[in-house]
Amino acid sequence: MSINLLQLADHLRSEAGAYELLEHMRWGDKPVCPHCGSVRKHYFLKAKDGARKTRTGSATERRVWKCADCRRQFTVLVGTIFHGSKIPLRIWLLVIFDACSAKNGISAREVERKYGLTAKTAWFMMHRIREAMKREPMAGMLAGRVILDETWVGGAPKNRHGNKRSKRPQGLTDKTPVVALVSRETGEVRSQAVPNVRAENLRPILQANINTKRAHLHTDSGTQYPQLAEPFAAHSTVDHKAGEYVRQDVTTNHAETFFSQLKRSLSGTFHHVSREHLDRYLAEFDFRYTTCKLSDTERVDLLVGRVGGRRLMYRQPAAA
Repeated sequence: MSINLLQLADHLRSEAGAYELLEHMRWGDKPVCPHCGSVRKHYFLKAKDGARKTRTGSATERRVWKCADCRRQFTVLVGTIFHGSKIPLRIWLLVIFDACSAKNGISAREVERKYGLTAKTAWFMMHRIREAMKREPMAGMLAGRVILDETWVGGAPKNRHGNKRSKRPQGLTDKTPVVALVSRETGEVRSQAVPNVRAENLRPILQANINTKRAHLHTDSGTQYPQLAEPFAAHSTVDHKAGEYVRQDVTTNHAETFFSQLKRSLSGTFHHVSREHLDRYLAEFDFRYTTCKLSDTERVDLLVGRVGGRRLMYRQPAAA
C-alpha cells in the first residue's frame, strides 16, 4: 500500500488509525498471528469507549486480536521493531517516513527536537529503524559485474585535540576501513566495517556475498586484489595512480559515489559515529543506495515489510 505524507497524516489523526494503517501495510486483509503464524481465524477484541487500560492504568487505543488456534492475544506490533516501545505508533510512522525520504539521513537529535522525545529515546528509536533497514538474512548472492572497493571513515587526526590524536607511526591511520560490494547488475550495495583491508579479512566477506563462479570482479590496482580474485570468473582493474578511472566497461565509480554520499552524510548529518555502531549506519546507507530508484512511499512500504522478527533490545537480557 503506497502512501504519501498527506495520506499518512490523514490516517494518523488517532492512535487507532495508526494501528489500522500498519495492520493494512503489514497484513493486508488478514491478520497473521505472530505467535503461531496462523492466518486461519482471528477475533478482534473490542474495548469499551475505544480505549484500553495498560498495566500502569493509562488508556491506549491499541487494537488487540486473539488467535483462534493458539488462543493468544496479539497486536500488529508484537515481534517487530516497535515491540515494547512506549512511543506512540503515530510518531513511529512519521519518523519512518522521515528516515526513508531524507536523502542524507536524519539524526537522533533532529528526531528529538521535532517530536519532543528525549535524546536517549530518539537515539534508540533510530537504531531500531536501522535494524529494519538491514538486508534480509537470506538475501541472494551477487553475480555478474561486482565492484569491490574500500575507504576509510573518520575525522582527520590533525583536527583532534592533542591528547586524542593517534599514537601510531607516521603513515598509518586510526580511521576505520569500510569495504563495499556494488552490483552493476542490480544496483545493490553491501558495505561493512573491517579491522583492515588485508586479503585474509576481505576473503570471508566475498565468499559470503558473491557467487564467485558467476561474477566478474572490478577493482582498483590494490595489491591485495589479485590473490582475492583467483576463484572469480574474471577480474579487471583500473589504475587510479595513473589517472585511470574507466577502462571500457570496467570502473569502480559506483563504489566511489556510494562512499562520497556516505562520508558527506556522516559528517554533515550525524557529525560523529562510533566504531561500535558504524555497521548500523552502513546498513542505513546500503538500504538508501540500493533503493535509490524507488519513490519515498515505495521505500516506506519496503521498510515496513521488514519490521517483523527484528526486535532490538536496548540491553540484551542476562543469560539464565
